[in-house]
Amino acid sequence: MERPLLVYTTFPDEAAAAAVSRALVERGLAACVNLIPGMRSVYSWQGAIEEAGEIVGLVKTRSGLEEAVAATIRETHPYETPVVLTIPVGADAPTTAWLMGATGA
Repeated sequence: MERPLLVYTTFPDEAAAAAVSRALVERGLAACVNLIPGMRSVYSWQGAIEEAGEIVGLVKTRSGLEEAVAATIRETHPYETPVVLTIPVGADAPTTAWLMGATGA
């Protein structure tokens, strides 16, 4: 049985966040993507400690689309290695129905 899935990713700027989010929704892979600006990230990359401003993307989708969502993020994202973290979540019946309907389930 399909379950709601939340995918966490980050973006370098508003334009990239909007482009990837729009691709996911237009392709029916996400019901919605919440974009949260103003995050500051400190991370390890290629042996160095880096720091940058980022935008959080929370992709609302379903478990059956996990691989397609990840592939689309990798294909349309400007980062060499975008973060794609999947988080199985629960949801109430109306939210689940909306999410499944919006993603073609």
